[in-house]
Amino acid sequence: MQVVQPIREQEKIEQIQEVLKEQSVRDWLLFTIGINSGLHLSDLLFLKVKDVMDRNTVSVREEKTGKIKTFQLSSQLKAYIKEYVQYMDEDSYLFPSQRTGNPIKRIRVYRILNQAAKQVGLTDIGTHTLRKTYGYHYYLKTRNVSVLRDLFNQSAPSVTLKYIGVNN
Repeated sequence: MQVVQPIREQEKIEQIQEVLKEQSVRDWLLFTIGINSGLHLSDLLFLKVKDVMDRNTVSVREEKTGKIKTFQLSSQLKAYIKEYVQYMDEDSYLFPSQRTGNPIKRIRVYRILNQAAKQVGLTDIGTHTLRKTYGYHYYLKTRNVSVLRDLFNQSAPSVTLKYIGVNN
């Protein structure tokens, strides 16, 4: 079984963002919020316009744990969200399928991410890549594995470090 990795290099993150933005603002925004929130994909996909519109912080009740997870939106991300949602109903899903209006499916996200990753020369990418990338970069900035362990609701710091691909 393939182990999914975080995207470690900022340059690769930016390259993937460019690829995604060219094909779909929805896909770019999904990726960008994903790597900046640390949310599980299931929680990310069920965000609605009203959850993020005109907000500095977003709070989500995690499906897996039932806990409230809160994250900040940068002013730049808020501006992109505002532009993206301007013609959407506030009860619409943020990342809808063009066919159904329901959230896009995990398998679709997997394909979108993998296609973009291949274009920039990355492998080992999956639906957990967004969350792992968030964790990896959070850890690099803060070196605070305890806070990250709590954010990810994991049993031990060693589990968190392994999850984000940091080997001591």
